[in-house]
Amino acid sequence: MNAPDPQPPTAAVVIGASVGAIEALLSILPMLPAHYPFPVLVVVHVPPDRKSALAELFAPRCKIAVKEADDKEVLCAGTLYFAPADYHLLVEPDFTISLSNDEPVHFSRPAIDVLFQSAADAFGSDLTGVILTGASSDGALGLQAICANGGCALIQDPNTAEGETMPRAAIASCPNARVLRLEEVASFLNSESMLMPR
Repeated sequence: MNAPDPQPPTAAVVIGASVGAIEALLSILPMLPAHYPFPVLVVVHVPPDRKSALAELFAPRCKIAVKEADDKEVLCAGTLYFAPADYHLLVEPDFTISLSNDEPVHFSRPAIDVLFQSAADAFGSDLTGVILTGASSDGALGLQAICANGGCALIQDPNTAEGETMPRAAIASCPNARVLRLEEVASFLNSESMLMPR
């Protein structure tokens, strides 16, 4: 008897970071439980000329399953996907992953805006976007798209960020977003309001 096909995710979390990303993500991702009810997709600006080691770095530190995203892969709850180096990471309307080598956005590939905008189109109001530390404005327009679709926007307090440019740009784009310290971001992602069935 064949196992039933996995159900498409009902919601998702997308996270973007740049300068200072490792330390910031280490304050959040290990706090997510193994059976987290949503997929989590992460874009970090990494050099394009070598393989990203983010999945290998975070897998032993996290309870949630961690992997580098593969093209055409179906999103699964309880899995954390890192964008590979030199590819944009997108979510398709059928909740599969798409990797693209289209032109860099904000001088970055992968770009946070590309992930956030595609995920906002796919998930609508059932999406939470998180902008962390960084030194560019990447992510601001993507977070704005999430807000426009009724999703939830979280931004690291720029006063606590190694790179404050990215959070400040996101605040300017989404003035109604929640501005939180890193430990508050982790708490919110694990909160009852986040984890309740949608």
